[in-house]
Amino acid sequence: MKMFDLSGRVAVISGAAQGLGHAAALAVAQAGADLMLVDRNLEGAQSTAREVRALGRTAHTAGTDVADPAAVTDLFHLVDDRFGRVDFLGNIAGDGILGKPEDLPIADLEAVLKNLVIGRFAMCQEAGRRMLARGRGSILNIGSIASVRALGRGHVAYSMAMGAVAQLTRELSTEWSHRGVRVNAVLPAQVVNPSLTERMRQDPGLEARFLSGIPIGRLGRPADIMGLVVLLASDASEWITGAIIPMDGGNLAMNAGGTPGHVGAILAMPHEHDTSTR
Repeated sequence: MKMFDLSGRVAVISGAAQGLGHAAALAVAQAGADLMLVDRNLEGAQSTAREVRALGRTAHTAGTDVADPAAVTDLFHLVDDRFGRVDFLGNIAGDGILGKPEDLPIADLEAVLKNLVIGRFAMCQEAGRRMLARGRGSILNIGSIASVRALGRGHVAYSMAMGAVAQLTRELSTEWSHRGVRVNAVLPAQVVNPSLTERMRQDPGLEARFLSGIPIGRLGRPADIMGLVVLLASDASEWITGAIIPMDGGNLAMNAGGTPGHVGAILAMPHEHDTSTR
Protein backbone atom coordinates (compact mmCIF):
# COMPACT_ATOMS: atom_id res chain seq x y z
CA MET A 1 0.00 0.00 0.00
CA LYS A 2 1.19 3.48 -0.86
CA MET A 3 1.04 4.72 2.74
CA PHE A 4 3.75 2.18 3.71
CA ASP A 5 5.97 2.93 0.69
CA LEU A 6 9.44 4.20 1.66
CA SER A 7 10.75 4.63 -1.89
CA GLY A 8 13.07 7.61 -2.18
CA ARG A 9 13.64 7.84 1.56
CA VAL A 10 16.85 7.37 3.53
CA ALA A 11 17.06 5.42 6.77
CA VAL A 12 19.94 5.37 9.26
CA ILE A 13 19.92 2.15 11.30
CA SER A 14 22.32 1.58 14.19
CA GLY A 15 23.10 -1.91 15.47
CA ALA A 16 22.62 -3.13 11.91
CA ALA A 17 24.97 -6.11 12.07
CA GLN A 18 22.57 -8.47 13.83
CA GLY A 19 19.37 -8.89 15.80
CA LEU A 20 16.80 -6.10 15.83
CA GLY A 21 19.01 -3.75 13.81
CA HIS A 22 19.52 -6.29 11.06
CA ALA A 23 15.79 -7.04 10.91
CA ALA A 24 14.89 -3.33 10.91
CA ALA A 25 17.30 -2.67 8.05
CA LEU A 26 15.82 -5.42 5.90
CA ALA A 27 12.28 -4.25 6.68
CA VAL A 28 12.77 -0.67 5.52
CA ALA A 29 14.78 -1.83 2.51
CA GLN A 30 11.93 -4.14 1.49
CA ALA A 31 9.62 -1.11 1.76
CA GLY A 32 11.87 0.85 -0.61
CA ALA A 33 14.30 2.85 1.55
CA ASP A 34 18.02 3.33 0.98
CA LEU A 35 20.21 2.89 4.04
CA MET A 36 23.19 3.92 6.10
CA LEU A 37 24.00 0.86 8.21
CA VAL A 38 25.87 1.55 11.43
CA ASP A 39 27.60 -0.90 13.75
CA ARG A 40 30.90 -1.24 15.63
CA ASN A 41 30.95 -4.65 13.98
CA LEU A 42 31.68 -3.23 10.54
CA GLU A 43 32.01 -6.65 8.94
CA GLY A 44 28.52 -7.53 10.19
CA ALA A 45 27.12 -4.24 8.88
CA GLN A 46 28.71 -4.93 5.51
CA SER A 47 27.05 -8.35 5.44
CA THR A 48 23.68 -6.67 6.06
CA ALA A 49 24.50 -4.17 3.32
CA ARG A 50 24.94 -7.01 0.83
CA GLU A 51 21.46 -8.28 1.71
CA VAL A 52 20.02 -4.79 1.26
CA ARG A 53 21.69 -4.36 -2.12
CA ALA A 54 20.29 -7.71 -3.21
CA LEU A 55 16.86 -6.11 -2.71
CA GLY A 56 17.82 -3.40 -5.17
CA ARG A 57 18.44 -0.67 -2.60
CA THR A 58 21.50 1.50 -1.94
CA ALA A 59 23.41 0.74 1.26
CA HIS A 60 26.47 2.32 2.84
CA THR A 61 28.14 1.29 6.09
CA ALA A 62 29.93 2.92 9.00
CA GLY A 63 31.74 1.31 11.94
CA THR A 64 30.64 4.05 14.34
CA ASP A 65 30.63 3.63 18.11
CA VAL A 66 27.40 5.45 18.90
CA ALA A 67 28.52 6.00 22.50
CA ASP A 68 31.04 8.57 21.15
CA PRO A 69 29.24 11.85 20.31
CA ALA A 70 32.12 13.04 18.12
CA ALA A 71 31.93 9.83 16.11
CA VAL A 72 28.16 10.31 15.75
CA THR A 73 28.79 13.80 14.34
CA ASP A 74 31.20 12.32 11.82
CA LEU A 75 28.64 9.65 10.94
CA PHE A 76 26.02 12.21 9.98
CA HIS A 77 28.52 14.17 7.91
CA LEU A 78 28.97 10.89 6.02
CA VAL A 79 25.18 10.60 5.67
CA ASP A 80 25.15 14.14 4.25
CA ASP A 81 27.85 13.22 1.78
CA ARG A 82 26.31 9.92 0.66
CA PHE A 83 22.61 10.83 0.68
CA GLY A 84 22.08 14.51 1.48
CA ARG A 85 19.11 13.70 3.71
CA VAL A 86 17.76 11.42 6.44
CA ASP A 87 14.10 10.52 6.74
CA PHE A 88 14.15 7.81 9.38
CA LEU A 89 16.44 6.93 12.29
CA GLY A 90 16.32 3.47 13.81
CA ASN A 91 18.18 4.14 17.07
CA ILE A 92 18.86 0.54 18.09
CA ALA A 93 22.52 -0.07 19.04
CA GLY A 94 23.57 -0.13 22.68
CA ASP A 95 24.94 -2.40 25.40
CA GLY A 96 24.16 -2.84 29.07
CA ILE A 97 26.24 -4.11 31.98
CA LEU A 98 24.78 -6.34 34.68
CA GLY A 99 25.75 -5.90 38.31
CA LYS A 100 24.22 -5.94 41.77
CA PRO A 101 23.35 -2.39 42.91
CA GLU A 102 25.51 -2.70 46.01
CA ASP A 103 28.53 -3.79 43.99
CA LEU A 104 28.18 -1.95 40.65
CA PRO A 105 31.25 0.21 39.97
CA ILE A 106 30.33 3.81 39.19
CA ALA A 107 32.51 3.54 36.09
CA ASP A 108 30.25 0.76 34.78
CA LEU A 109 27.15 2.87 35.44
CA GLU A 110 28.72 5.78 33.57
CA ALA A 111 29.58 3.48 30.64
CA VAL A 112 25.99 2.23 30.39
CA LEU A 113 24.53 5.74 30.58
CA LYS A 114 26.98 6.98 27.96
CA ASN A 115 26.15 4.09 25.67
CA LEU A 116 22.36 3.95 26.01
CA VAL A 117 21.44 7.53 26.95
CA ILE A 118 24.08 9.94 25.69
CA GLY A 119 24.59 7.84 22.56
CA ARG A 120 20.83 7.68 21.89
CA PHE A 121 20.54 11.44 22.42
CA ALA A 122 23.48 12.25 20.15
CA MET A 123 21.97 10.14 17.35
CA CYS A 124 18.57 11.83 17.83
CA GLN A 125 20.15 15.27 17.92
CA GLU A 126 22.12 14.87 14.69
CA ALA A 127 19.24 13.21 12.83
CA GLY A 128 16.73 15.65 14.33
CA ARG A 129 18.63 18.73 13.17
CA ARG A 130 18.50 17.48 9.60
CA MET A 131 14.87 16.42 9.80
CA LEU A 132 13.83 19.74 11.33
CA ALA A 133 15.55 21.62 8.52
CA ARG A 134 13.38 19.68 6.02
CA GLY A 135 10.23 19.81 8.14
CA ARG A 136 9.68 16.05 8.33
CA GLY A 137 11.16 12.84 9.67
CA SER A 138 10.63 9.94 12.05
CA ILE A 139 12.80 8.58 14.85
CA LEU A 140 12.43 5.18 16.50
CA ASN A 141 14.25 4.69 19.79
CA ILE A 142 14.63 1.15 21.07
CA GLY A 143 13.96 1.00 24.77
CA SER A 144 13.02 -2.05 26.82
CA ILE A 145 10.31 -3.28 29.11
CA ALA A 146 12.91 -2.10 31.65
CA SER A 147 12.01 1.44 30.54
CA VAL A 148 8.83 1.18 32.62
CA ARG A 149 9.25 -1.86 34.91
CA ALA A 150 12.00 -3.15 37.20
CA LEU A 151 13.69 -6.39 36.13
CA GLY A 152 15.99 -7.17 39.05
CA ARG A 153 18.74 -9.71 38.30
CA GLY A 154 21.42 -6.98 38.29
CA HIS A 155 19.72 -4.76 35.68
CA VAL A 156 19.88 -1.53 37.71
CA ALA A 157 22.19 0.38 35.33
CA TYR A 158 20.37 -0.89 32.24
CA SER A 159 16.95 -0.04 33.67
CA MET A 160 18.05 3.45 34.69
CA ALA A 161 19.27 4.05 31.16
CA MET A 162 16.20 2.61 29.48
CA GLY A 163 13.93 4.70 31.70
CA ALA A 164 15.78 7.72 30.37
CA VAL A 165 15.19 6.53 26.79
CA ALA A 166 11.43 6.57 27.37
CA GLN A 167 11.60 10.13 28.71
CA LEU A 168 13.95 11.20 25.91
CA THR A 169 11.33 9.98 23.46
CA ARG A 170 8.49 11.85 25.15
CA GLU A 171 10.50 15.07 25.43
CA LEU A 172 11.71 15.07 21.83
CA SER A 173 8.22 14.31 20.59
CA THR A 174 6.87 17.23 22.59
CA GLU A 175 9.59 19.56 21.29
CA TRP A 176 9.67 18.49 17.65
CA SER A 177 6.32 17.08 16.57
CA HIS A 178 4.81 20.44 15.64
CA ARG A 179 7.84 20.93 13.37
CA GLY A 180 7.22 17.70 11.48
CA VAL A 181 9.51 15.28 13.32
CA ARG A 182 7.86 12.33 15.07
CA VAL A 183 9.65 10.41 17.83
CA ASN A 184 8.46 7.06 19.19
CA ALA A 185 9.92 4.22 21.24
CA VAL A 186 9.52 0.46 21.04
CA LEU A 187 10.01 -1.55 24.24
CA PRO A 188 11.00 -5.17 23.56
CA ALA A 189 10.88 -7.93 26.12
CA GLN A 190 13.39 -10.78 25.78
CA VAL A 191 14.36 -11.10 22.12
CA VAL A 192 16.66 -13.97 21.20
CA ASN A 193 20.17 -12.81 20.32
CA PRO A 194 23.66 -14.27 20.86
CA SER A 195 24.17 -12.72 24.30
CA LEU A 196 20.74 -13.81 25.57
CA THR A 197 21.30 -17.29 24.18
CA GLU A 198 24.57 -17.50 26.10
CA ARG A 199 22.89 -16.29 29.31
CA MET A 200 20.21 -18.97 28.95
CA ARG A 201 22.88 -21.59 28.32
CA GLN A 202 24.63 -20.61 31.54
CA ASP A 203 21.37 -20.56 33.53
CA PRO A 204 19.16 -23.49 32.38
CA GLY A 205 16.14 -22.15 34.26
CA LEU A 206 16.26 -18.65 32.78
CA GLU A 207 14.21 -19.29 29.65
CA ALA A 208 11.37 -20.86 31.65
CA ARG A 209 11.40 -17.85 33.98
CA PHE A 210 11.12 -15.49 31.01
CA LEU A 211 8.32 -17.51 29.44
CA SER A 212 6.31 -17.50 32.67
CA GLY A 213 5.88 -13.75 32.14
CA ILE A 214 5.08 -13.82 28.41
CA PRO A 215 1.45 -14.76 27.75
CA ILE A 216 2.02 -15.34 24.04
CA GLY A 217 4.20 -18.33 24.99
CA ARG A 218 7.49 -17.70 23.20
CA LEU A 219 10.51 -15.41 23.33
CA GLY A 220 10.79 -12.56 20.88
CA ARG A 221 12.45 -12.90 17.48
CA PRO A 222 14.27 -10.09 15.65
CA ALA A 223 11.73 -10.34 12.81
CA ASP A 224 8.99 -9.30 15.25
CA ILE A 225 10.09 -5.69 14.87
CA MET A 226 9.87 -5.55 11.07
CA GLY A 227 6.24 -4.50 10.77
CA LEU A 228 6.55 -1.90 13.52
CA VAL A 229 9.60 -0.36 11.88
CA VAL A 230 7.87 0.05 8.52
CA LEU A 231 4.78 1.46 10.22
CA LEU A 232 6.72 4.05 12.22
CA ALA A 233 9.01 5.00 9.32
CA SER A 234 6.11 5.51 6.92
CA ASP A 235 3.22 7.91 6.40
CA ALA A 236 0.90 5.23 7.79
CA SER A 237 1.82 6.50 11.28
CA GLU A 238 1.77 10.24 10.56
CA TRP A 239 -0.37 10.94 13.68
CA ILE A 240 1.59 8.65 16.01
CA THR A 241 4.26 10.39 18.06
CA GLY A 242 5.48 10.21 21.64
CA ALA A 243 4.20 6.63 21.80
CA ILE A 244 5.87 4.08 24.05
CA ILE A 245 4.98 0.81 22.31
CA PRO A 246 5.52 -2.57 24.00
CA MET A 247 6.80 -5.41 21.82
CA ASP A 248 6.67 -8.01 24.53
CA GLY A 249 4.24 -10.86 23.88
CA GLY A 250 1.87 -9.41 26.49
CA ASN A 251 4.38 -9.11 29.32
CA LEU A 252 3.53 -5.57 30.44
CA ALA A 253 -0.20 -6.17 30.17
CA MET A 254 -0.09 -9.01 32.69
CA ASN A 255 -0.26 -8.36 36.42
CA ALA A 256 2.82 -9.51 38.32
CA GLY A 257 0.71 -12.19 39.99
CA GLY A 258 -0.96 -13.27 36.77
CA THR A 259 -0.55 -16.63 35.10
CA PRO A 260 -0.16 -16.81 31.32
CA GLY A 261 -2.71 -18.99 29.58
CA HIS A 262 -0.12 -21.43 28.29
CA VAL A 263 1.25 -21.92 31.81
CA GLY A 264 -2.27 -22.07 33.26
CA ALA A 265 -3.17 -24.81 30.80
CA ILE A 266 -0.22 -26.85 31.97
CA LEU A 267 -1.16 -26.34 35.61
CA ALA A 268 -4.78 -27.33 34.86
CA MET A 269 -3.81 -30.64 33.25
CA PRO A 270 -4.71 -33.72 35.33
CA HIS A 271 -1.84 -35.14 37.35
CA GLU A 272 -1.42 -38.63 38.71
CA HIS A 273 -2.64 -37.60 42.15
CA ASP A 274 -5.67 -35.72 40.74
CA THR A 275 -8.72 -37.95 40.37
CA SER A 276 -11.25 -35.16 39.85
CA THR A 277 -11.39 -35.64 36.07
CA ARG A 278 -11.21 -39.42 35.97
